[in-house]
Amino acid sequence: MHLDGMIFDLDGTLTDTFRVCFAAFRDALQPVTGRTYSDEEIMARFGPSEEGMLQRWVPDRWEECLRLYLAAYEREHRRTARTFPGVENALGLLKARGIRLAVVTGRGPHSTAISLAQFGLAPYFDSVETGAPEGAVKPRCIRRVVERWGVPAGRVAYLGDVPSDVEAARAAGVRPLAAAWEERSNAGALRALEPLAVFDTVPQFVRWIETTVEPCTGGPPCPGAGGVAAPHPSRHGADS
Repeated sequence: MHLDGMIFDLDGTLTDTFRVCFAAFRDALQPVTGRTYSDEEIMARFGPSEEGMLQRWVPDRWEECLRLYLAAYEREHRRTARTFPGVENALGLLKARGIRLAVVTGRGPHSTAISLAQFGLAPYFDSVETGAPEGAVKPRCIRRVVERWGVPAGRVAYLGDVPSDVEAARAAGVRPLAAAWEERSNAGALRALEPLAVFDTVPQFVRWIETTVEPCTGGPPCPGAGGVAAPHPSRHGADS
């Protein structure tokens, strides 16, 4: 398979950070609402960035809650967050093949920056697109990355862990791939959408790269094979 670029979701795909998100929301909301929310209650509000979630949840005090959330997120991130074992190996293999790499996540810019910095992942990606307060914008963000790269959408893949990621990839015209290695992933629901491939483990994804992805040879100049490109982060709201 010839690819010019691969785009990744963040939570549940590259990083094991859902517990961090849930804990941070609980810490931020409890002093304001007097309630302790379950993981399921928090996840049901996913779609907008954290900024958008809090604007809907506590419209009169969302900025205060956001400050509490980010402080708790950074604290909990240092304590419990991790990348899935093998992820950096996969990223390195793709870079060695000259494949451009990017992140498109529904998370807000501040928490995304915390994760990429603390895990040391930022240098792998030449483009980072984050979520928006108004709601799910992944197809638009994926298209923006592809346009920035100047490559055909059909030679780019997007890897995510939930059915909406497969749908977003198709809506953007890129090849959908599915990661089912996070404990909450529904592999059956992912397979039902018939993405190009569903990976139950990170080692399966690594083997797929090794046996399927050809070195980048055509189109615009590829990033230096074997090296790590300087990051070129951009926020959704900055250029929409």
